[in-house]
Amino acid sequence: MTTTSIHANRIFAGQPTTVFETMSRLAREHDAVNLGQGFPDDPGPLDVRQRAAEAVVGGWNQYPPMLGLPELREAVASHYAHHQGIGLDPEREVLITSGATEAIAAALLALIEPGDEVVLFQPMYDAYLPLVRRAGGVPRFVTLQPPDWRLTEAALVAAFSTKTRVVLFNDPLNPTATMFPPEDLALLARFVVASDAIVISDEVWEHVVFDGQAHTSLLALPELRERTVKIGSAGKIFSLTGWKVGFACASPPLREVVAKAHQFLTFTTPPNLQSAVAYGLGKPDGYFHDMRTGFARSRDRLADGLRSLGYPVLPSAATYFLNVDLAPLGITDDVAFCQRLVTEHGVAAIPVSAFYAEDAVTTVVRFCFAKHDETLDRALGRLAGVPLGR
Repeated sequence: MTTTSIHANRIFAGQPTTVFETMSRLAREHDAVNLGQGFPDDPGPLDVRQRAAEAVVGGWNQYPPMLGLPELREAVASHYAHHQGIGLDPEREVLITSGATEAIAAALLALIEPGDEVVLFQPMYDAYLPLVRRAGGVPRFVTLQPPDWRLTEAALVAAFSTKTRVVLFNDPLNPTATMFPPEDLALLARFVVASDAIVISDEVWEHVVFDGQAHTSLLALPELRERTVKIGSAGKIFSLTGWKVGFACASPPLREVVAKAHQFLTFTTPPNLQSAVAYGLGKPDGYFHDMRTGFARSRDRLADGLRSLGYPVLPSAATYFLNVDLAPLGITDDVAFCQRLVTEHGVAAIPVSAFYAEDAVTTVVRFCFAKHDETLDRALGRLAGVPLGR
């Protein structure tokens, strides 16, 4: 039998199986409660799902416009005007993509030339680094520190240079479940303007924020209005993570070049889902308030339970996630802890070291609380049997 030599791109060929797939596989093998991968138990709002079903049966199912259905682009502009005070031209400043990750990929491919430096903030969403490298970018890292995960001037000075062309920023931040305060955004804006850079601002968690806080988009900062590509996600807004409908909003010159990359990636997105999202974005404020209230209640249920078991819980201001820092317990390897947790105690969590560029080992573990009460309670019951302490 002849062995075929396969020449593959080393950036992707060298990627390990993601920690999310690994932990989900272990969860299945050990019949574990899966608090690892970030998706809700809830199927999403019924009226939005019904709109999608009606549109696929009675609507247009051929190629929609490459930029997105006009009704959805108009809905995105109206939504952000109402919720964030951002004025957008739906014809020239809004692009619909097949999920936020595709929007990020299109923006990176459109804005990076080989050798350009890209500032990344870690811990970070795991797709960022391979996409930056595949686009030819040279990563420069700002490493954030628990428990506050704040920006500092010293860290930005070390990361920015005369070669900085793009800044890939995530706020609210996954996996830390934090939001950057206004002074951090102002600090970042100063460095972006000074380096004449463009920001790709991943804001997919913009509606999943708690305790009366409101998200501030970088696109709303006057000094960054012409320098920002704002990324949004219907999947996160409506807890429909499998739909993969994303938004990229930017000034006309930026939107135009990102759209040119998008047309050679997915080109378009299912029209029935676009139509349903357009409807959903116009839902009354009460929907968004109730959604946040429900997630905050689940967050508090898991946080209270973890604290009662002795876990040092870090604050969670946004996202579906809650982190614990095991350092005070004398546990120094988050990967080993998570592997033991799923194989011996039947609970899957994510080691935050998976969100770093290097082979990092941290003491922080991430749990997803976007689950039914019985799921959280079952996990807490199993966690009660985990030995903690030095």
